[in-house]
Amino acid sequence: MDQYRHGGEIYDKKVYLDFSVNTNPLGLPEGVRKALISQTDSFARYPDNRCGGLTKAIAEYEKVSRDFIICGNGASDLIYRLCYALKPKRAMITAPAFSEYEKALREAGSEVVYCCLEEQEEFRVTGRLGGQLNKQLDVLFLCNPNNPVGNLISPGLLEDVMEQCLRHHIFLVMDECFMDFTEKEKTHSLKKYVADNDGIFLLKAFTKQYAMAGLRLGYGICSDKRLLELMHGTGPSWNVSVPAQLAGIEALKEETYRIRTRELIGREREYLCQSLENLGLKVFKPTANYIFFKGRDSLYDALLARGILVRHCDNYNRLNKEFYRIAVKKHEENVILIQEIEECLKE
Repeated sequence: MDQYRHGGEIYDKKVYLDFSVNTNPLGLPEGVRKALISQTDSFARYPDNRCGGLTKAIAEYEKVSRDFIICGNGASDLIYRLCYALKPKRAMITAPAFSEYEKALREAGSEVVYCCLEEQEEFRVTGRLGGQLNKQLDVLFLCNPNNPVGNLISPGLLEDVMEQCLRHHIFLVMDECFMDFTEKEKTHSLKKYVADNDGIFLLKAFTKQYAMAGLRLGYGICSDKRLLELMHGTGPSWNVSVPAQLAGIEALKEETYRIRTRELIGREREYLCQSLENLGLKVFKPTANYIFFKGRDSLYDALLARGILVRHCDNYNRLNKEFYRIAVKKHEENVILIQEIEECLKE
């Protein structure tokens, strides 16, 4: 059986605080909750296979053509569909990076090569990436902000990477699932280039921003309509459930919720970073709703014994058991985490 390589492993553990998954600490928006409860009768019918209402709502929210939108059973569903549709012979990912990129690529028959990120450079994507792009590559996967580190790729470097991808005919997949938490979408997102560049695929999700991990809903933005049609045909029909489509439409109406989220994340991210540094831990400057840090390799087990689950990152390429990722949660929960880490470090 394949090893589960993500957070949220709470079902076989005694956990009362889960910091291993980066969902919104505000929980499911109230408008979404009410809509789901009021429309349970609709769950008896088959979903709209093309997600018509949801696609229209996303297009209006993102201010792009609805022909550029594809919806999926979470972002991971779209990663696999995209790899099966493209069937790249050779692809590049960063190391470390979200493990599903490599898994999907290899299942689609692709050779995978790496752009290795260095600890002494805060695991940032640097200009070295450009030197590794060539005509032998078919696809480049990037994540902005990076998972698990949480840092952003500079706009200037992004433009350079796009230009090189165009020159070498490399299809660029940009995972922006955590961009909503950074407050820097206008300057760092590639969305503004999609309409004029059909060699870009943007990956986004409702999972983290709206605390909808259990409902499974993601979407992609791409102007290559032929590719989107291929993706529709690479997996089973009805992959986005009725409740997921309904929840997505309602979630996009939640502007007050998004404002509250940005305020909370900004405030609590700063609190956690400062508190971890005060404990002598190495913190890598984050921009999203999670914090990546380095500590002793026994910290995961010590916290788990206290009922707190964090994400140990040793199954990320180039990382070991000294690296951890924690979600930004509500203040009272963050206070407990810091207190417990402090006690663990005394042992």
